Amino acid sequence: MKEKERSYMVVKRNDLIQKSRHQLSLQEQKIILYMISKIQPGDKKFTRQIFSIAEFCQICGLDSDNGGNYAYIKKALQSLRDRSVWVTLEDGSETTLAWVNKVTINKRSGLIRLVLDEDMKPFLLDLKESFTQYELLNTLAMRSQYSVRLYELLKSYQYRQSIVFDIDELRRLLFAERWKRGNDLKRKVLDIAMREINSLTDISVTYELIKSGRQFAKVSFTINRKSAFERFEAGQRISHALDSNL
Repeated sequence: MKEKERSYMVVKRNDLIQKSRHQLSLQEQKIILYMISKIQPGDKKFTRQIFSIAEFCQICGLDSDNGGNYAYIKKALQSLRDRSVWVTLEDGSETTLAWVNKVTINKRSGLIRLVLDEDMKPFLLDLKESFTQYELLNTLAMRSQYSVRLYELLKSYQYRQSIVFDIDELRRLLFAERWKRGNDLKRKVLDIAMREINSLTDISVTYELIKSGRQFAKVSFTINRKSAFERFEAGQRISHALDSNL
């Protein structure tokens, strides 16, 4: 069952990926993506999702017998309920959107009940154009919060095979403004994310930092879809990484 659920698709409208910024921990991002992967094609509304902590741990490669995971996931769920995401609208203005509406957790059964916020419907439901989709599996073994965010950002530009960002804009999108020096951004964010994306996903990526004068000003990415064999190898690495923790 876990293999089937790990292969569920995450589908988002592109502007939720390309024109949003949020400060979510690695575990918070995985919870949100897990919830989105449960949306069925053709759904017109969000339904209340019910799943167990043990089930979520199995999918994400966490030790379900570790009692600390209850408190850990409970804290992540509360944080998700309290957090919002900034999204840039078509007129250039920005608005905040909540991720989830309400969360209920039963300590005895370990069941979690929650529903995505209604304001997210245009970005997640019944999408016909300008959207990106990828298997949940591609994010589950990642250990850096920046890897997950950068992966889906680059995945949304895969059809172009390349994309150039102003370095400050990329920092903003990744919520990585703390790394003000280009070399720190390279070492603490980009190099780590590149290793995980290239090892654990369906795309291969290279990047180049471009200088203007003495300062790094832009980041250029080249994005290619892996061959079927390379994707199979990545899937094997992901499964091994996840199941070795169970």
